[in-house]
Amino acid sequence: MDQPIVGFHQDDEQHWVAELACGHNQHVRHDPPWTSRPWVTTEAGRRATLGRMLACRKCDQGAPRDWPADAPARDTSA
Repeated sequence: MDQPIVGFHQDDEQHWVAELACGHNQHVRHDPPWTSRPWVTTEAGRRATLGRMLACRKCDQGAPRDWPADAPARDTSA
């Protein structure tokens, strides 16, 4: 199920994670040649992708939210 990106944060290994409107998190690594997401490497690129739709496998699987429904998305794209 496609969900919009509402924020970003970095995990413990400093990889960027997209926060989706559904409450799930999804890694958005730039790891060429396997995954090409150059926009994730800059603050401007991450800000420009807020609202972009990503396929959420956790929604498809019926997984519980990764963050509470009443928690605001953390836009720490800097």
